[in-house]
Amino acid sequence: MVVSLVSLLSLLGACASRSIEVAPKPTDPAAYVTWDCDRLHDEIDAVQFRAADVAYAVDARAGNNMIALGLGVTVFWPALLAMRPDGPEAVQLAELRGRYDALNVVSARRACGPPSEAMPARRAAALPVALGERLVYEERVGQGNATRQLVLQVTALRRDQIEYRVDLDGRAFDAGWRQDRAGNVMLDARAPLIGWRQLLKTDLVLGQVLSGELAAADEDVASARVRGQVVATGDQTVAGRRFDVAVIELFGESPNARGSADDLTQASTRLDGVMAVDRSSGVLLRLEVRSSNADFAVRRRLLRIDPAGR
Repeated sequence: MVVSLVSLLSLLGACASRSIEVAPKPTDPAAYVTWDCDRLHDEIDAVQFRAADVAYAVDARAGNNMIALGLGVTVFWPALLAMRPDGPEAVQLAELRGRYDALNVVSARRACGPPSEAMPARRAAALPVALGERLVYEERVGQGNATRQLVLQVTALRRDQIEYRVDLDGRAFDAGWRQDRAGNVMLDARAPLIGWRQLLKTDLVLGQVLSGELAAADEDVASARVRGQVVATGDQTVAGRRFDVAVIELFGESPNARGSADDLTQASTRLDGVMAVDRSSGVLLRLEVRSSNADFAVRRRLLRIDPAGR
């Protein structure tokens, strides 16, 4: 994940009395000396994802919306620590930066070199889906009852994301579909489907409260702010495959439908729904969002998984 230079300059310019950032909490590198390079790289990635989540929460609460997320796995630590977090978030960022530094010390001592762009083999083997497999969904969008078939074919397993090719009712799209390790959609250059950003986490647990954005298929439509809560977790068989499922209740507000009479009286309309994802991969199992704005009304459920080469 990358914080843009423009965002950093804007952030620092907005701070009339810039405090020196949160100081890292030292972590003993000895805790990681037995780890191999793949495990070190995996943990460095996980620490950075968690740090970006914490910083995003600080930024969203302040209303800055300055962090450019979803562009990769690397975070720009000076910008994250300059956001003037306080309380538990400051403690978390200090601990995460300390772990990050310790992991990099051990990585340098072992001469690990840069991580591969490909997903480590042991992590890929543990996923519930494999390269080339086709995830076949039934999807209904808007207020009508017509359904369509959505196919996401796994085309790449990268260390920080899974990439898919998109086919809708037999028509392939040039733009693909990319999800990070938690299952959030990379909204840039995506196929025209409803997606979600910064909503899911890699460590979903029962009762956890979430927040993020729901993006319409049409990129010209403003995103909806959504919140969620994990209401159930556990193993479940879906489409003949075993998944480690988290069920999330969704609620929030979407912009009013374009051209609606409500545009003159209110700025948004309520939405609610439910989402089920696999916790190990972020694979979507079910999404149902109810909203009077057809741009955000959707039902999508996994029907089956076709093998590679079919």
